[in-house]
Parts: sequence; structure tokens; C-alpha cells
Amino acid sequence: MTAHRFALCALVLTLLSGCSALNALSSAGAPMDAYTLSPVAVPDAPLGGGRHLVVELPTSGGAVASDRILIKPLPFQAEYLPDGRWSEPAPALVQTLLVASFQNTGGFRLVGRTGAGLMPDYTLMNEVQEFHAEPQGTEPAPLTVRVSLMATLIRESDRSIVAARRFSANATAPANDTATLVRAFDAAMRPVLEGVVSWTRAQAR
Repeated sequence: MTAHRFALCALVLTLLSGCSALNALSSAGAPMDAYTLSPVAVPDAPLGGGRHLVVELPTSGGAVASDRILIKPLPFQAEYLPDGRWSEPAPALVQTLLVASFQNTGGFRLVGRTGAGLMPDYTLMNEVQEFHAEPQGTEPAPLTVRVSLMATLIRESDRSIVAARRFSANATAPANDTATLVRAFDAAMRPVLEGVVSWTRAQAR
């Protein structure tokens, strides 16, 4: 390990105030506060007519498919905050935010999840590619939050792919406490949600 990487790993151990490590196993039995993020509403959305949309549960890599808040001190290293978690696993949280955001827009007559008994006109498939925070340099703060989502819209009448597009955004957490970090996740998630909702509405016209 190079001196730079050794220093970076050592600094990551103090990313959060009052936390001695980011190892999830070392604090698996400790109580953790649960956090969620905010859906969005697109202003002046048109009426949705009779179209129905199903948002499938997103796929993701193993490190993201957890209710733990992911930190990547190095590109190939995954750690979790010991004192905070998401209210549900990250893919399910993204699905919840997408469903609520679509419902807030009025762009579709009915929006639901897979297994809700809907006969959809369109199905939105998603892959959560990034949903983590990482240090910007050798200091424990600020941190950069990265959110990236690959969306694919399927027309159910012939099961054809209407379109596919990647949405991504970053946000900076100026301090290293959990609440500030969650606010940065919320800030990065907002343009991704707005982008997916507006793009899906346009593609489904």
C-alpha cells in the first residue's frame, strides 16, 4: 500500500464525528438512526390520461443492495456508516422515491410497483449504479455523494424498449456528520428523480 493510500484509509476512519471506524461488522448490534430521502414534484405536469406505469424494483451491485449508508474511501473498497442506515434497502428506497415522484407529477393516471396487480402501459426498469459517498481528497471532509441511475422504459403492448438513459448527479457534504451527509444524498437524488420523471413522461407521450 502506498503512503498516500495508507494516509487516506487512516483518515476515513474518522469521517464521522464520534465514530471510531466505518466497519459495519464492528457495530452490527448497535442501534442506528434510520433516514429517508424526499420525492420530487414536477410543476405544471399534464394530465396522464389513461396510461398506467409500473416502476420495477431497481437492480444494483451487492454493496449498494443494503439499508446501510455506503462510503467508498477507495474505488475498490466499501464501508458502511456505523450509526446510520436507510429506512429500507437502497434499491427499495429508490423505487419508493420514484413512485412517489411520479404520483406527484400527475403525468400518469396510475403509478405502482411490480406485483401491485396493475396492467401497465409502460414499465420502468432501473439499475442503481452509484449510491455512495467518497472523500474528495486526503481530508475527512468534505465528501462527495454520487447518485447514478440507468433507466429503461418498456412498452408493454409489444415488450419493446422505448428508450434508455443514464441519470447522475453529485453533491457535496461540507461536514462529516451523518445528518449533513444525508442532506447531500437528498440534494444529489433530487435532479436524478426530476430527470427520470420528466424523461419518462416525454418518452411515453
